[in-house]
Amino acid sequence: MIRTLLAASALALTAPFAFAQSMPMADEVPAHIGPAVGDTFPDFAAVSSDGTPVTLAELSAANGVVMVFSRSLDWCPFCQAQSIDLKDAETPLSGMGWNLNLITYDAPDVLAAYGVEHEIPYELLSDTGSAMIDEFGLRNTEVPAGSRYDGIPHPAIIFLSPEGEVLSMLREEGFQTRPPVELI
Repeated sequence: MIRTLLAASALALTAPFAFAQSMPMADEVPAHIGPAVGDTFPDFAAVSSDGTPVTLAELSAANGVVMVFSRSLDWCPFCQAQSIDLKDAETPLSGMGWNLNLITYDAPDVLAAYGVEHEIPYELLSDTGSAMIDEFGLRNTEVPAGSRYDGIPHPAIIFLSPEGEVLSMLREEGFQTRPPVELI
């Protein structure tokens, strides 16, 4: 009994120290990635999967637009799984006045074929030059310039008002974990 109490006391006294030691130092904390709530992006330069340029006004529903920034539907299995999971979010979001869109650096023809093959009910948008990915501060700068993956974003889901104001952003650390559909 005394050993148990001593062990519990030692754990209680050392746990905060161990936790503090496991925290990264200030210079090790990753920089904020993506926009902040309140930032505005009224100009929008993406292309629909049929090759038509689209504006934020054209994409917005009554409450605005949900932009899912995804790496690639051509080669990223995590992005592909997320895009299929998001099919379950499209109707509820639409019912609440939101228009769901997914944007990648893939070419429009890649997105068109993917959308048909997987019966995607929401808009797939192309940002082949990564202009919007850069505008939103989501480019993964750890990818070597000029490589096949140059221009991919850190995955993020951004809720924009019809005027382009960031109302909310969902993001997970890393690229393998995505916010659950129920949260969106």
